[in-house]
Amino acid sequence: SGFEDMGSLAFAFKLLEEAKVAVSPGVGFGPHGEGFVRFALVENEHRIRQAVRGIKRFLER
Repeated sequence: SGFEDMGSLAFAFKLLEEAKVAVSPGVGFGPHGEGFVRFALVENEHRIRQAVRGIKRFLER
């Protein structure tokens, strides 16, 4: 998919830009966080479903 070599910070920015979904890059959580992102599920169910659809479309491209 090409995301593996991108880095968590670049992935988070690209996801925000293309899918309009904000995540926290794993690199901000220490050296073992690189390669991961974190999701904060603080929105209502409708907004979470909307975000999941956006992420799905983003990852399927």
